[in-house]
Amino acid sequence: MTQQKTWRIGVAGLGTVGAGLLTFLAEHPDFAPAGGKAVVTGVSARSRSRPRPFDISGLPWFDDPVALANSPQTDVFVELIGGSDGPAKAAVEAALSAGKPVVTANKALIAEHGAELAALAEAKGAPLLFEAAVMGGVPAVKMIREALVGDEIASVAGILNGTCNYILTEMEATGRSFAEVLAEAQRLGYAEADPTMDVGGFDAAHKISILAALAFGCAPNYAAAEIEGIAGVELLDIHLARDLGYRIKLVASADRSPDGVLVRVHPSLAPLSHPLAQAGGALNALFIEGRRIGRIFVQGPGAGAGPTAAAVAADIADVMTGAVRPVFQAPATSLAPFTPVDPSKSIGRAYLRLSVKDEPGVIAAVSETLAEAGVSIESFLQKPVENASGVPIVLTTHAVAESVLTAAIDRIAALPAVLDRPRLLRIAKI
Repeated sequence: MTQQKTWRIGVAGLGTVGAGLLTFLAEHPDFAPAGGKAVVTGVSARSRSRPRPFDISGLPWFDDPVALANSPQTDVFVELIGGSDGPAKAAVEAALSAGKPVVTANKALIAEHGAELAALAEAKGAPLLFEAAVMGGVPAVKMIREALVGDEIASVAGILNGTCNYILTEMEATGRSFAEVLAEAQRLGYAEADPTMDVGGFDAAHKISILAALAFGCAPNYAAAEIEGIAGVELLDIHLARDLGYRIKLVASADRSPDGVLVRVHPSLAPLSHPLAQAGGALNALFIEGRRIGRIFVQGPGAGAGPTAAAVAADIADVMTGAVRPVFQAPATSLAPFTPVDPSKSIGRAYLRLSVKDEPGVIAAVSETLAEAGVSIESFLQKPVENASGVPIVLTTHAVAESVLTAAIDRIAALPAVLDRPRLLRIAKI
């Protein structure tokens, strides 16, 4: 791609990240190491009159982001609208079809339509970059796509959603329930009015699906991800896990094996001394395990105007240098979705919490049932709780196949002294 003195940037989406990007480019138009300037020459958003912390009156306005993408005054199209379909997808497709570079922070779009967009981008010779879609200002995408191409990545795992991490951190620190902390997070702007994408685990699943595609040289396969959010995490579990030496985090992971790839998002227990357990508040953190390099750990802000806008700006700088590479780790024509691994065959350790009647022989009955099912107990904790309908019993298991564990839970739930179905949390394999 030939170098230009001035790159004309069209920005669709003027929320938190869009505001940060416009402010940055206005103050630092010549930020790119390759030289030249990046100048915003058009903007689009749902509302032109909405109050904003910056002045857009001097910028050409487009009601339709597709028109902005097609504008002859747009050299690089930046999509910050969000959503896997609708205007965001249409505008990105329009820009790529016209051979224009696209920079996006849209994890849902890349996770669900990445393969087809990569094929369009490469057919038209147009870069499609999405550093800001994962971990905000932490360069996770560049690390995997560029810095680690000389290695064979076995797994990636970490905390990829700052909202969930904030909620779990605050629940432990303040002793408040999930509902109370969520309401506060919404008031502070850490959580959306409809928090389902975050607390349901879907946002983290989009991100880990993208990282899995980059790490394993395949197409994103979001539909194959196993997803569980944090709405079911109770304060009691947070306290009991800590008594056992663990902290509960929403962990997103992708592991490669000869059978395929297992992508999952679950509330999981991390040892208190582990870096994931120590990443508090809205921080994101990620482990990358390579066959040659070994283990790499990165941590930083996963959202916010400054960090995410910095990631978008870094992608714009790459466009300005003329860097050319496949959208993922291989040409789009050779990309295929990974083969999902049956989660029931996954082997790992687990945390089980039971609520039982306060009567003799209960512990023996539970232990005997687990032994008969083929589940070995690693540790055990019984801790009475005031005003509880039963006595909480918590145990951790040695490594066991999930199919065996599920069958054991079914048998325990049927015991007369067990008041409700045991609560299962996985112990992170990190």
